[in-house]
Amino acid sequence: MKNNTSKWVLGQKVTLHPTTGDYDLVVCETPAGAQGPPPHIHSEYKEAFMVIQGELEFFVNGKTFICKQGESVDVPPGTLHTFSNKKDSPCTWINIHSPKGFSKFFETFGVPETEDNAVMKYRLNQKSFKKYWPRHPILIWLFLPLPNKIEHVFCILVLQNISSRQY
Repeated sequence: MKNNTSKWVLGQKVTLHPTTGDYDLVVCETPAGAQGPPPHIHSEYKEAFMVIQGELEFFVNGKTFICKQGESVDVPPGTLHTFSNKKDSPCTWINIHSPKGFSKFFETFGVPETEDNAVMKYRLNQKSFKKYWPRHPILIWLFLPLPNKIEHVFCILVLQNISSRQY
């Protein structure tokens, strides 16, 4: 089996696991006190989370709740969601996207764990988000299917637009 790749993406350490099925599988570690991505919607992807250590606070379709070790959350397409780790200890969880293809987002936006100063580099990439989130807590990323393109192309445009503004 191919070596798994770990990257820092939006404050999470994401380890990609290759699959032969029509889904992407990653193991994620969220540091203590870390915020997840801005609230967002996947138009095509089904997403599942399973906490294997610690706990995460989820926001799904207007409701906030805690997901503890051994519990899972299922997020169908078209559902507004995000998560964060409000605890003083890290959280480890499994993330699945179906159909396969979302891992390209992690590969594109992630900073390889093995890169010098990887944690610092991913933090620098997040400065534009941290400026934006407090003023606009319902920033929504729409992951739209694009012909012959992966969904994260739209995210690049959103990220460029956000980072170019002054807040």
